Amino acid sequence: MIRGKVNSDIRRAETMHKRRGLIPLASLLLLSACGGGGGGGSTPATQNTAAPTTPPLIQAQPTESELNAASRFASRASLGMNYDQIRALSIKGHDSWLEEQFALPVEYHDEMVADLIQRTEDGEFDEATNADILPFVFRRYVWWHRAFSSDDVLRQRIAFALSEIFVVSEVGGLGDTERALPNFYDVLLAHAFGNYRSLLSAVTLHPSMGFYLSHVNNSKADPDNNIYPDENFARENMQLFSIGLYEMNPDGSYKYGTNGDLIPAYTDDDIREFAKVFTGLSWGGTYARFGRRWANYVVPMEMFDEHHEQGTKKLLNGFEIPAGQTGMEDIEDAIDNVFNHANVGPFIGRQLIQRLVTSNPSPQYVRRVAEAFADNGLGVRGDMKAVIRAVLLDPEATADPGTYTQFGKLREPILRIVSIGRQFHIQNTSEYFFHGGYWIQDQLKQHPLSSPSVFNFFLPSHMPNGEIAEANLVAPEFQITTNTTVIGISNLAQHMIWADEIGGVQSPPFGEMSVNLHEYSLLATDVQGLIDRLDMVLTYGTLSEATRNAIGATLVTIADPMERAKWAIYLFLVSPDFAVML
Repeated sequence: MIRGKVNSDIRRAETMHKRRGLIPLASLLLLSACGGGGGGGSTPATQNTAAPTTPPLIQAQPTESELNAASRFASRASLGMNYDQIRALSIKGHDSWLEEQFALPVEYHDEMVADLIQRTEDGEFDEATNADILPFVFRRYVWWHRAFSSDDVLRQRIAFALSEIFVVSEVGGLGDTERALPNFYDVLLAHAFGNYRSLLSAVTLHPSMGFYLSHVNNSKADPDNNIYPDENFARENMQLFSIGLYEMNPDGSYKYGTNGDLIPAYTDDDIREFAKVFTGLSWGGTYARFGRRWANYVVPMEMFDEHHEQGTKKLLNGFEIPAGQTGMEDIEDAIDNVFNHANVGPFIGRQLIQRLVTSNPSPQYVRRVAEAFADNGLGVRGDMKAVIRAVLLDPEATADPGTYTQFGKLREPILRIVSIGRQFHIQNTSEYFFHGGYWIQDQLKQHPLSSPSVFNFFLPSHMPNGEIAEANLVAPEFQITTNTTVIGISNLAQHMIWADEIGGVQSPPFGEMSVNLHEYSLLATDVQGLIDRLDMVLTYGTLSEATRNAIGATLVTIADPMERAKWAIYLFLVSPDFAVML
């Protein structure tokens, strides 16, 4: 059903494309890009291949079914894998690969940003135009560097998913800082495989969240001066980060009262009581004091008890924080109160399933993930490793494509672009895989840490009009899918395949990036063999007969092997078969 919706959207975009008189379509189902391509995509004379290590040659030959299953798993658990990596995964097995990923060291962002800022101050990048603004864009450069090159791909993938739940954004002030956003992202990386309770605590005390949801310098009540605790974080901490709006059953379905109405998970009184808890916090670090305006975004906020609301606080499920505690003791109790609410497992579990696997998981799938959240098998609640295993290895997730008619999700635009680099051997003439992402953001209306609001780029409950809404299904990513963004994805795919330089940063000092399609030019002498390989790598054996025939009909008209390979990849990337993950 979702692929049908994508097909419908692409056809509408095709009509608009034709009316604008840009360039003709390559086939009925495939949208070709407007705008020109670059050069021949040849390998630079000096190159640095992406950091993910290509596994050594393994003699065992997995079956076609095993390769497709590994490719499908990789589309959810990583940021993209090339053929050799998929083959190695299929032999290693999904469980073993997960354990290896859990053990890898964290490839943080902020430490690299800090190093680049220092090198800028030392004059190393003076040859760059407007070098003085580099410290404010390094956070973007480093995000793309890690996305294209990191070995800890599962952690990076989970952190990106968490960044769409625990939203902070460059929109609204944080974009004017150098390290606020990468330092916050490091919190998501650090806790991606830890415990959700620790993640809640770290997010609560992070100064970027304190600024974004206004609980930094949030003072106790002073009625005489019309000052009352700010309720912003208190509300969003429940609505978005933990329990949601309504009481849930363990399978994610809603509970109803005797009057037939949904039961609210919290009330306005609960928000006001939690707001009292989150008073007294201000910037930490040297010369810390409450009310200080000079921000420190790289150390947790500190509690100043004289500005903290004293007294009892009545929280969820009848729990009451006693009077006489310190501010941090109140916060710890409040985090425990939220973390132990029965909603957290199904509410967060369902969103992680949506971000990684499918938009409309069955109640049974949600229940199994919620059970893993509640108990990892050793009596521990909130173990993220257990949750991740449950999400990625669930029988519903690993069943053959087509087993469940409502299964699947639209790929996020930004992840489609990242995967191109990783699946097609991105390389660079320097040590960096930098990209500013500004043109990408303009085309896709999405970029990490750039959401227009705390509600992310799209809502988990978004229902696009038409067949999906009529079937009472959701498709969150369709909220940013328009005729314009469909064409934008096409433009970007074309640019990455044909251009000699795709980084969009100054070279020198930062080098030039391109994909290396030599492997596919060698396969291009056999049109069906080339399509088979791309079907495995990009669509894990789910390519429809109609799309296969349309691509094949175009490829047989192209004689040059490299051009044929480029067109094959491009037509796959703009097809509904790739756009929708099954």
